[in-house]
Amino acid sequence: MPPAAPDPHARARGGDPRGMARNRRYAVAASGRRWDPEDGRRLPAGEVHAWEQGMNQTVCGLALSRSQLERFPGVEWTDVFPESGGAADAVQRVCRRCAAAAGRRGSDARPVWRRTNPRP
Repeated sequence: MPPAAPDPHARARGGDPRGMARNRRYAVAASGRRWDPEDGRRLPAGEVHAWEQGMNQTVCGLALSRSQLERFPGVEWTDVFPESGGAADAVQRVCRRCAAAAGRRGSDARPVWRRTNPRP
C-alpha cells in the first residue's frame, strides 16, 4: 500500500501538512502588566490569553493590537494558572476559549479521562 498523500488543507486547519502532530508552545498576552520586585521582570496582569509567537492574534482569535493586549514572550502559558505558582499573582481572569484550545496543563500531562470499556 502506498503512503498517504499529504493533506493540502492541513495548514489552513492549523495542522501539519505531513500529518504529524506539532508540539505548540504558547506564550501569554495580557491586558495589563506588573513588575516583579524580586527579579525585576514584567509579568502579565488582568485578563490573560494564550498567544503563539509569530502570530498577531491570540489562540481564541482576538487581534493583539485592536484588543490592546501586551505580549509576554518570556512567560509560558502554563505559568499563568494559580495552581502553577508561576506568574499568576496578578492574573484576574484566564480566557476560557484559550484554555480550551491551548490546554490547562503542561504538554507532558496525561489526558483527563480515558475510555476503559469501549462499546463494540
